[in-house]
Amino acid sequence: MAKVFELFRSVVFLGWLSFALASSTIAAGIWAFQMTTTVATMSAKAAATAVAHRKQLAKAVAKTKAKARLRRAVVAVPLAGVGAIAYFEEQDFQEWLVENPEGTRQQYACEVASLTAEVVDDVLQGLPEIMRPAPETVLGYLPECQ
Repeated sequence: MAKVFELFRSVVFLGWLSFALASSTIAAGIWAFQMTTTVATMSAKAAATAVAHRKQLAKAVAKTKAKARLRRAVVAVPLAGVGAIAYFEEQDFQEWLVENPEGTRQQYACEVASLTAEVVDDVLQGLPEIMRPAPETVLGYLPECQ
């Protein structure tokens, strides 16, 4: 009778073990399928976002270039150019003022001058050395800032 009981116990244990392993395998398969679906969805969203961002960036760059081209064309006309320079500069100041509500025209002028100096320095570095002015010459035109 002990052998029958031991055999019964072994069969029950093996049955339980088989069921546990089968259910674990099925659960792991379902989990892997869900994770694969989630990753595929996130990858598709990331790709779509990247494409949309690239289009927005290209549009912004094109708009900025067009704005600069228009400014150069208007400034090229002598009388209209003086008025256009004043208008564009005031428009840029008002945009800067929205981002810096406590700012003054002096602070705006200093910021524009420092940014312009960086751009001018980059442009001058591209010139042949014989045509490049001394750095002190360019820095002499900058306003005094804190």
